[in-house]
Amino acid sequence: MDPDRLLDDLNDAQRAAVTSTAAPLCIIAGAGSGKTRVLTRRIGHRVATGDADPRHVLALTFTRKAAGELGKRLRALGMRDTVAAGTFHSVAYAQLRARWTERDVRPPELLDRKVRFVAGLVPRDVKAVDVVGEIEWATARRIGPGTYVHEASLANRTPPVPAKVVASVFERYEEAKRQRRMIDFDDLLRLCIRDLADPEVAAAQRWRFRHLFVDEFQDVNPLQFDLLKGWLGDRPDLCVVGDPNQAIYAWNGADAGYLTDFERWFPGSGQVELSENYRSSPQILAVANAVLSPSRPKSSPLRANRPEGPAPTIVKYANDDSEAKGIARAVRDAHSPGSRWSSQAVLVRTNAQTALVGEALRSAGIPHRVRGGTGLLEQAEVRTALANLRRHPGTYTAAIADLAASIGDGEPATDDEAEVPTDQSDAVAERRASLEMLVRLAHDYERIDPIPSVSSFAGWLSATVGSDSPDRDAVDVTTFHAAKGLEWPIVHLGGLEHGLVPIGHAKTAGALAEERRLFYVAVTRAEQRLRCTWAETRTFGQRTMNREASPYLEQVEAAASMAVLAGEGPSDWKAFLRHEREKLATTDPRSPRTGRRGRRGAPAGLDPDDTEIFEALKRWRATKAKAAGVPAYVVFSDATLVAVAGARPSNRSQLRSLPGIGPVKIERHGDELLAVVAEHAS
Repeated sequence: MDPDRLLDDLNDAQRAAVTSTAAPLCIIAGAGSGKTRVLTRRIGHRVATGDADPRHVLALTFTRKAAGELGKRLRALGMRDTVAAGTFHSVAYAQLRARWTERDVRPPELLDRKVRFVAGLVPRDVKAVDVVGEIEWATARRIGPGTYVHEASLANRTPPVPAKVVASVFERYEEAKRQRRMIDFDDLLRLCIRDLADPEVAAAQRWRFRHLFVDEFQDVNPLQFDLLKGWLGDRPDLCVVGDPNQAIYAWNGADAGYLTDFERWFPGSGQVELSENYRSSPQILAVANAVLSPSRPKSSPLRANRPEGPAPTIVKYANDDSEAKGIARAVRDAHSPGSRWSSQAVLVRTNAQTALVGEALRSAGIPHRVRGGTGLLEQAEVRTALANLRRHPGTYTAAIADLAASIGDGEPATDDEAEVPTDQSDAVAERRASLEMLVRLAHDYERIDPIPSVSSFAGWLSATVGSDSPDRDAVDVTTFHAAKGLEWPIVHLGGLEHGLVPIGHAKTAGALAEERRLFYVAVTRAEQRLRCTWAETRTFGQRTMNREASPYLEQVEAAASMAVLAGEGPSDWKAFLRHEREKLATTDPRSPRTGRRGRRGAPAGLDPDDTEIFEALKRWRATKAKAAGVPAYVVFSDATLVAVAGARPSNRSQLRSLPGIGPVKIERHGDELLAVVAEHAS
């Protein structure tokens, strides 16, 4: 590997991040700024210059998919299978398995169905899933049953069941695990931290992993941070990458303060910021920056490096059913000949919303997948392959080699023939993809466990894979949260209504700021086109309720309008306004003007006698912006106010014909705007 070639296609900030000698190093990487490229290039550059041994590198991620992508890119750089990349849980599990084997200790049973387990411990009127969510939050924050009530109160947490009930079930849960000799996923991290208190264990682990890299550092929780410190010890060889503007998991225990206050946790550390975006069009980035602006981002606004694209659009529907069908039509219209369905995604705020969208796509005959649906381990061919691996008489390596060979000979038989789809070619391709993924995971596991076995691999799969599905050509339907880390050329954002975006239970300033960041994450998944929709009524169970547009749509509309005005507006504003005034006069005659002139210094393209209206509109806009806590341009741009002052509309229909005024603006500000015009247009 030539270290100089690793820098060839990087911008100045990326090159600085790759070559920095600071240790520890914090890289603030905005959405679409090439963070994975920078992380892998930094690892590659350090290896190529002899500053790091690839056999002693540990790259930590938060999802198996991210770990796989990291490994793929490192192999493309020539590092083959020497670098260990995995999630906190997968690496911890491998470490524990090795220690249990060395000590000849029978491993405890891994609890992979926590909700079902807790269901037997809760009162009849309590949902197990509600308690499990609180237990996981508490465990992530290193809070035990005895202090849960107090700590939840300090955190202003409002659990779905009484805090004392949560604490009681939490205590019974911990005791039941001890009695049955079981551990859950978070116990893997806790037990690893305990083992690292042994100097010999810590020395061995720190010898093996000497160079630590962590992706998505804004998502680290206190339990993971303590484990990271245990692996790191007193060494400075740590590099983290993260984006404070994509911190969306505080509700689940994550603490972005480890990223934003990195220098406090690691005195003397260095920092590099990446703010050049290579994913989204300038129009989409304008929306993203506008959405984030009121929350005062902790990093620089993103700068676009892609070609111009269409302005994002906002569409209102009468009800949620019409919206779902409208999204399906838009998806089909955007599917050009030769394009892939997987170039599009429909993102919504909650899991419940995916069902309606999925049904509309299904009715329209559009292939789609709801992420979080049938997982890899639930596939019949994968279940059969794992059963065959367990019965294999040879070593782990031999068993995996035989599985890989069997894929080349054809798919293994399954005991679920009734589940075989009609289209046999598609079925074979999907089954093959599932088995190839299983083999790849087996090799991934082999790199992090020095003593691999089929049984430990199967346990590791349960702990790390979850409900991932093999890739296929289909429209993705998923939630804002699940979309993080992904991207699509075309993104449809549905259900953008107050109560969903932001979510209704977000009441505190911190929760509302996180909701805004979540919407920012959703917007920045789009590369070329962004379509936003909302419904005037939505049905919840048996109730149909009136809805209002999300307040964030004001920022979307403002930014989209500015993009249109900048790129598609008339070159001669004076002629345009004269035409608009004449057009309105033919349908809405008004009394002759008095001839009163405005102040000197009228904006370009605006007649002096319209300046008074423009100034009145600016004063009104300033009041609205101050009350909403947003920049003035979010309410209306200067160019839009010039158009309004010059055209002097008298009704909503005339307003709608002016540039920079969409349905959300008209719904929220139309009547007040018309009143200001009427008062000063004499």
